Formats: sequence, C-alpha cells, structure tokens
Amino acid sequence: MCGISGYICKKGFVSNLDINKTLKLMKRRGPDNENFINYFIGEKEIGFLHSRLRILDLNDRSNQPFVEKNLSLIFNGEIYNYLEIKKKLKKKNYKFKTNSDTEVLLKSYLEYGENCVDHFEGMWSFAIWNNKTNQIFLSRDPFGEKPLYYYISDNGFFFGSEIKFILSLAKNVRLPNKTHLFKNLFLGYKSLGKSNDTFYKDIYSLESGNNLKVDLNCKINKVCYWKPSINIEKNLSESDAVEGVKFYLKKSLSIRMRADVPIAFCLSGGIDSSLLASYAKKVLNKNISTFSIIDPDERYNEINEINSVNKDLNSDENLIHLSKNKVNFFEKLSSLVNYHEGPIATISYYIHSFLSEAISRNNFKVAISGTGADELFTGYYDHYLQHLSLLKGTEYYERNLDNWKQYVLPNIRNPYLKDPEFYVNNPNNRDLIYEKNLNLEKYSIYKFNEQFKEIFFSKNLLKNRMMNELFYEVVPAILKHDDLNSMYYSIENRSPYLDKELLNFALTIPTHLLISKGYQKKILRDSCEGILTDKVRLKRRKMGFNASINSIVDLDKETIDYIFNKNSPVNEFVDTSKFKKDLDTKNIPSHISKFIFSIVNTNLFLEKNF
Repeated sequence: MCGISGYICKKGFVSNLDINKTLKLMKRRGPDNENFINYFIGEKEIGFLHSRLRILDLNDRSNQPFVEKNLSLIFNGEIYNYLEIKKKLKKKNYKFKTNSDTEVLLKSYLEYGENCVDHFEGMWSFAIWNNKTNQIFLSRDPFGEKPLYYYISDNGFFFGSEIKFILSLAKNVRLPNKTHLFKNLFLGYKSLGKSNDTFYKDIYSLESGNNLKVDLNCKINKVCYWKPSINIEKNLSESDAVEGVKFYLKKSLSIRMRADVPIAFCLSGGIDSSLLASYAKKVLNKNISTFSIIDPDERYNEINEINSVNKDLNSDENLIHLSKNKVNFFEKLSSLVNYHEGPIATISYYIHSFLSEAISRNNFKVAISGTGADELFTGYYDHYLQHLSLLKGTEYYERNLDNWKQYVLPNIRNPYLKDPEFYVNNPNNRDLIYEKNLNLEKYSIYKFNEQFKEIFFSKNLLKNRMMNELFYEVVPAILKHDDLNSMYYSIENRSPYLDKELLNFALTIPTHLLISKGYQKKILRDSCEGILTDKVRLKRRKMGFNASINSIVDLDKETIDYIFNKNSPVNEFVDTSKFKKDLDTKNIPSHISKFIFSIVNTNLFLEKNF
C-alpha cells in the first residue's frame, strides 16, 4: 500500500516547496520511502509523487516512481496474482530485477498495453507516464478498493490517492459540495456512490473498473474496462455451488496472504470474518492473530462468538473494549473527519479506527477483513424479502416463508422489514434503501425530492440489488473508510471476498440456493462446515459491525448543547432546534443515533475545512 499523486500543468506552477509539502502529507500512506520525478515538455511539466509502504520485496530496488524504458509508474495497491503473471512474462523473455508486483505491473503494461488490467487480480490505483505518447494512463481496480481522485482546472490536471494531495498541488481549491453533504445527512451514505462526486466541489473519484487517459492539454478519455455480468446457471446443484465457493474462496484468500510482513485478521464474531480466519488457520495452516471490537451494548456485543472462534483456532487474540470519553471522542472524530476529507459514514467506521490503531501498535502491516460477503451471498434482512418475492409461485415459497417466520422474524427490529410480501406487492419500491420511511427530512432546512437511482444488472430483483449494494451503495463507503482508517496508521487492508473469480461464480448460483432453511449465506455457511465453529456458522441473528452513539460518548447537557449549537455551520442544512426539541436522550433508536453522528461529522468537516 502506498500513496500516489501527480499533475500535468504549466511549467513552474508546482514548486519544490509544494512537492515537499505534498510528500509530507503522503507520509501516512507510505512511511518507508518517498520520492518524485518530473518531466518537462515545452511549457508543460509532468510530476509523479510516491510514498511507499513496504509489503512485498522490502528492498530499495522496488521504490517508486519505477522507471523502465519510456515508462514511469506510481502504484498504490497489490497485484495478488503477480507470481502467475510473472511466470507468463518470463516465458516471453522478460527479465526481472526485483521480487515486487510493481515491476510485474509495469512489464505487463509493456506487453499488453492498456489491456494489462484484464490480467490482474488485485486492488490498485496507478498512473503510468509514457514518454512516447506524452500521456498519463491511470487505472482503478474493479471493486474500487483503492482510491483515485482527480481535478481539472485552468491550471492543469491533478490526481492523488487522497484529496488533500490534490489540494496541496493545485492550490486554493477548497469549496464544499453542498449537495453531497445534504444527501449524506438526509438520504444517508448509500446515496453517495451513485455519482463520482466528492465532498469537495469539482474534485471527482475515478469510478471502479475504469481507466483514464490524459494528454498534455489535459483532455481526458475515460473507459470502463470491467463490470460484472449475471449469468445464473439454473441447473447448478447445491453441492456444486458449495464446492465452487470453497475452491474460489480458498484461492482468493491464499493469494491475498502473500506478503513479506505480518498479517492480522479483523474478527467481528460474524460469519464473514470468522470464516476467513478459520480458513487461514485450518486450510492454509497459518498462525492467526485476531483483533476485535467489544461493545458493551448488547445489540452489538459479539464477545461470545469472538471467544468461540479464538478458542477454536488457538488465536493470538486482541480485544479492544469501547469506552465513553467525551474529550477523546470529539478529538479523535475531528482528526478522522479531517483525514477522511468528509463526514464519517457511520459509527462503524469510527470504531473501526480503533482496530487499525491496535493492529499498528502490535506491528502488523496488513489486515484482512470480511467486506463484500453480504453482497455476494446475501447478508441483509431485506434480502430475505427480495428472495421471497422471487420464490412466489414456485415450489420453494411456502417452505421458505415458514422458515422466515420461525427463524428470522423474531430477530427483526425494523417494523418495515416485518412484511414478508413487501417486495411481492411493491417490487419497485426502494424506500427502505434510503430509509425515507424514517422521516428525517422533516428536519431539513430545504425541501428536496431526490429520486432513487438504480443501475440495471439483471431482472432478478435480489441479484440486482446485491450488485447495486456492492458497486454503488454499501461497499464503496466501507472501502473508502477502511482504506483511510488503515492508511492513517500505515496499514494495508485486504478483502478476500472482493475477488473477480469468486464474484463471477457467485453470480451463477441460482437464487433459491442463496437462502434456505431460514439461513442467509446458506452456500457460504455450507462451504465452511467442519472449518468454522458451528456456534458462529449456524448463528441466525445478524448483529453487524456497529455500535450505538451511547457506547462512545455521554449525551449529557454539555454534549447536546455542543451538537445543537445555533452557530454551527450544519444549521444551513438541519433545523437543529426542531430536532433537539424532539430528541429523547434516554431512548435513542438506531436511526436517530446515526443522524446525531452525521450532524456531528458534518459540523466538524465544515468547521475544519471551510
């Protein structure tokens, strides 16, 4: 994992002082080495900056910018299948001087050109300057695991792994994107990935699975090189589905454990992360160190499941207990908001930062998490309802409905998820996604009517929803905050479920196999029978990696007065007086807890940056 940034601009616009300042900002992403290179063509200047976190080939020979022939590369991420690609390139008479995936990436570009990305299994954002074509070629990985932002102005083209790098190089670019802030407050983070906007006006995120070419005149050409395709194999048997998941998951985890530094596992107590740790120990024969957050709120406390997994695997366990500390809460949150260049999406990503901190403190450089399993194999309560709507009129419906009533309904707190025929009667209704039913817009200063947007992948409601969650709604926010929380502590985060081959196979699994006997992720659960302890594998209640705001700060009068200060910039968006009047601090439901957290975040972001 590393930091990258660069530019095409008029000669002299970016000074050495600007470059040094930017490299200093990039230090957390890459504390082990920093460097830059620049080229001059006529009145134009091209600059590449890099900061390195050493994960593979710890030798200086793999430092960047990496230059060969007419090409210069800066790269953030990992090409997990670099050994397989390297073997193929050697057969084509390519010679290698390092043991890094960086060199494999650049030589792949030499061999395959822009199509090199089709050969990669990994996470990346990279830029290649080509002295022959006088163009920058930029790329972002298929799932958007690694960030890449860009900005175009009269002064030039600027890009970076983080927006702050662009602000440093482009100078005086600092206007809030109020529409984006407004959506975040009242529609929630799931609304943000529908566009490539950021919380800064005119600074954009390169979409996942996209390449971008930029010439000396800062003219850009964007191409989508990959998107998933849903091809359900109607005759795929349950046993073949289980064996397929076993095969691709083992392969994915195996290549994601390639590193020359220690690896840690984030363990929540749910099936997704517990399965990965169990596979690593029992299938790949690796020693396991786990890190877990323990929340005193019983709605989110999974200490029993965490202890069960750690005992079963004989793990080196590290438990982080949440505690209330008002001063530390606001100081830490302010620091995170500033580093994340916008409001933190949910409390989950605030508490995730404690995991990253503990992992770093224990000298680990890589952390593995279970991101993406919910979206590949079904993981949310509304997936049950979408599943039932697809089974209506088939032989599977009554049995699945009975299982839902017996095993699932008792665990559901949200009243809007208690109607088993919600999607049968309302197949196009998406109010549950933005949680409009919670009526938070009554606290909005402005009237708004944001229409829900959904990308079409398939007529299959469940799989179409899961792909929208994976690429546009849920996972993009997770990946953004996972990346920044990890990079704040100079850690590389890896997500084995985000694997092209695993996804492609999961998309072939017939719908009726995904949920069965009242179990979501039925195929995933069956794939780890005898590997993952049944206490977790067969657990029905989904808690999720989360916490209540009451678990991290006391909402006393002083805190409430701070949050609802009439002079705070958030009052441009929220009628805080009305909200404060309605607030019952002794009984805070989940959606109000989220809204309070969002208000605090927005305040801190606006106060700190504008």
